Amino acid sequence: MDFRFSPEEERFKKDIRRFLEAEVTDEMVEEVERGTEIGIGPHTWELMRMMGAKGWLAPAFPKEYGGLGATRWQQFVLADEMTYHRAFPLHLCGVGIVGPTLLQYGTKQQKEEYLTRIARGEIEFALGYTEPEAGSDLANLQVKAERKGDFYIINGQKVFNTGCHFSQYVWLAARTDPGVSKHKGISLMIVDMKTPGITVRPLWVMDSDRTNEVFYDDVKVPVQNLIGEENRGFYYILTALAHERSFPVGDLRRTFEEFVEYVKEQGFGNDPLVRQRVAQLAAELQALHLLAYRVTWLVEKEMSPNWEAPMVKVYLTEFMGRFSDAATNIMGPYGQLQKGSKWVPLMGRVERLYRHAARRNISAGTSEIQRNTIATVGLKLPRA
Repeated sequence: MDFRFSPEEERFKKDIRRFLEAEVTDEMVEEVERGTEIGIGPHTWELMRMMGAKGWLAPAFPKEYGGLGATRWQQFVLADEMTYHRAFPLHLCGVGIVGPTLLQYGTKQQKEEYLTRIARGEIEFALGYTEPEAGSDLANLQVKAERKGDFYIINGQKVFNTGCHFSQYVWLAARTDPGVSKHKGISLMIVDMKTPGITVRPLWVMDSDRTNEVFYDDVKVPVQNLIGEENRGFYYILTALAHERSFPVGDLRRTFEEFVEYVKEQGFGNDPLVRQRVAQLAAELQALHLLAYRVTWLVEKEMSPNWEAPMVKVYLTEFMGRFSDAATNIMGPYGQLQKGSKWVPLMGRVERLYRHAARRNISAGTSEIQRNTIATVGLKLPRA
């Protein structure tokens, strides 16, 4: 593969960078650095709408749905630049997961109703996959969707549905046929978060982010909100997961660059052991960036990154741990201070990353599950 950008992609990258450098404010960064505590705040919504007006929020969407008909490379460049400039707190599910899946499996009505509003920065989606007894086994779902006339009646509980306290819709997986094998009885549907019967309760995690448990009590969802065919939802989720795991790494690059400058300013670079450790991290970060490029290239070539995307997920989350651990050791006691202390270096970003890394090994699929996929799908190793 060729890692170089085309001249058009280079121009797009420079245009995006100039725009973000001009428009990203301290208030936006403050919202982003509060993470999913508030999710997408008012300043960030405003930036999303500004980008949507240019067709830049979802450039890979077709033009008739508010995009530019751009390449997946351009979509990745956009996400990488947005995270580098700390313009968004998390992966935008509407742009990165729901939109591409709707383009492949959605009805004309669904595309017209949701894609344009996603691209304009008017709505966002939360993922409704995980359940208390399911964990990383997405096929082991118990939330029920019973067909009654023109509606599905939803009952059950989800957990770790991070975006449900600020998103307008949830991308929900539910069991529509309990009488068949667990992979074949799941359907995927769009649920309006304002629908009566939905209760959202916060769950606070160790890095101060907020996720949620969500209860569905006789929630009525129109049949036209079903994605694709009934009972085929598990296979659509696999498609969505491939899009979810195209991870940009701009935020990590930015924090690492700031850490390197801090090491230079403090004179820590005079220690050869520190120089060696920082150089090792720089090489690992570059490898991570290239792995992320490869996943994007595969998607661009319409090849599903079934095991390459899990490679990026494992490498990314474990690099977060290695980087934050090394940085905290090099900084000494100051590296343990949180934002708000007058002595804290780098606004506490390293300390926050240390806590965040522990959670990321679990969220969006544990490292153990990802390694299983790499072994069985990628390396063709036999199952135990």
